[in-house]
Amino acid sequence: MAQNWTPNSWRQKPIKQVPAYPDQEALKAAELQLASYPPLVFAGEARRLKKALGNVAEGNGFLLQGGDCAESFAEHGADNIRDFFRAFLQMAVVLTFGAQLPVVKIGRIAGQFAKPRSSDMEKIGDVELPSYRGDIINGIEFTEDARIPNPDRQLMAYRQSAATLNLLRAFAMGGYANLENVHQWMLGFVKDSPQAERYRKLADRISETMDFMKAVGITSENNPSLRETDFFTSHEALLLGYEEALTRVDSTSGDWYATSGHMIWIGDRTRQADHAHLEYCRGIKNPIGLKCGPSLDADGLLRLIDLLNPANEAGRLTLICRFGYDKVETHLPKLIRAVKKAGRSVVWSCDPMHGNTITSTSGYKTRPFDRVLAEVKSFFAIHAAEGTHAGGVHLEMTGQDVTECIGGATAISEQDLSDRYHTHCDPRLNADQALELAFLVAEQLKKERDAEAHPEPKTLIA
Repeated sequence: MAQNWTPNSWRQKPIKQVPAYPDQEALKAAELQLASYPPLVFAGEARRLKKALGNVAEGNGFLLQGGDCAESFAEHGADNIRDFFRAFLQMAVVLTFGAQLPVVKIGRIAGQFAKPRSSDMEKIGDVELPSYRGDIINGIEFTEDARIPNPDRQLMAYRQSAATLNLLRAFAMGGYANLENVHQWMLGFVKDSPQAERYRKLADRISETMDFMKAVGITSENNPSLRETDFFTSHEALLLGYEEALTRVDSTSGDWYATSGHMIWIGDRTRQADHAHLEYCRGIKNPIGLKCGPSLDADGLLRLIDLLNPANEAGRLTLICRFGYDKVETHLPKLIRAVKKAGRSVVWSCDPMHGNTITSTSGYKTRPFDRVLAEVKSFFAIHAAEGTHAGGVHLEMTGQDVTECIGGATAISEQDLSDRYHTHCDPRLNADQALELAFLVAEQLKKERDAEAHPEPKTLIA
């Protein structure tokens, strides 16, 4: 157990990105009510995730983490959840085959409601109002009433998370995740993709493997692992009052766990070593993510690692790297070398989204697909050069056919952005772009496997 720590010890520390609630009594009442609610996830599930991530840290697995930039109350429908889960499963199957490793599946879902902002205020014309901080805090509508932080929204976020989790568990364990279903969906994508020829070879190999398994009698009817899957949830632990209210003692171990989600992470804007977010996260036993951006140096990272994972447990800490395609080669190698030299056990994951946001000529925030892919490729190349395991990817994505990121096989242009630009916050890969990226990453993973199995012969110079 962390020393000198309680679920509310963060309240004694400086804090950033905190909303200014005008009614403190209403806030206390909401937090007390939340504290009486059942946990959303269980300690045993969080331990199972940590074990799976421990395998990734040791090079025996791959992490796929992805989902909404910010969940909304307005778009909480069964179809949206199903479509996201469907796209996510397809990506996982493709990556599993490419890496020939188990893929740990973690969604940015069932809790991803709070968003950090670069400014406390937003100005449109002559009107200035508090910034939108996610549906758990205030409304996206640009009106004075909507932008007032409302603590009752925390109760709404809890209920939506509970309903989402209920459906996800049903999908994961009730037959929807059947590998045969997922394979047929993937074939549909390959058939319709403008890059079909490129992806067909991998899809055909997966088909051959499926046919072989059937031939020897391994089917979803007699093998539960083919019709069920492990799926975990995650979100940025930004609103600490909400997190504290859902922090509970595990009856079997006596340890504290955040029961708002299986994994929570600390954002790039709130990772100060002596601040509240570090203080809260160091005391819970869940797997923790840490966003690493260009402003983080090697010494600062080692200090944060020691605060968050003093026992050096495999699977405890995932470093989610978000530099930008043109900055990753400058920053990432130094961090890898420092962590490797210090002997720290971490999962290295690539977030190619947050460093590659631009504003289009039409005024929409977007992310070029080629820049996203370029950062992922650099991430893999750097780890190969440093002799470390490129452990995963972290994506903002949706299962919907939106037009928010430009490029990809379907070649979404800047002029197309206005067609179906639905995000509440940051631009997301649509279902086809996300699956396309999974195929391209799988190609990269397969190349690495082939290179390890058949290394280039060394040329001796006389």
